[in-house]
Amino acid sequence: MKSYFVYILKCSDGLTYTGITNNISRRFEEHQRGLNKNCFTYKRRPLELIFYQEFNDIKQAILFEKKIKNWSAQKKFALAKGEYNLLQILAECRNASHSKYNPEKE
Repeated sequence: MKSYFVYILKCSDGLTYTGITNNISRRFEEHQRGLNKNCFTYKRRPLELIFYQEFNDIKQAILFEKKIKNWSAQKKFALAKGEYNLLQILAECRNASHSKYNPEKE
């Protein structure tokens, strides 16, 4: 059975990169060596692999990658550190129009 990996890299400038691959060690080495000058990580080396999750279904891997690509760096670091309580707090809607934060809507 084929495996797919969704991964998060921490760049030298503190930014994160999220990707998907079927070979995590090869892909990390490609990023680290800077084989693609147009890649987001090229000028941000050295890199650190801070998280990866394995999937057996490519569709699930793609959905997960798309989901976390839009997350804030704080949420990605919380996921990488296994800080699930913090991740839940960061995921809550905090804008003023949300009913939880707007007493006029109650």
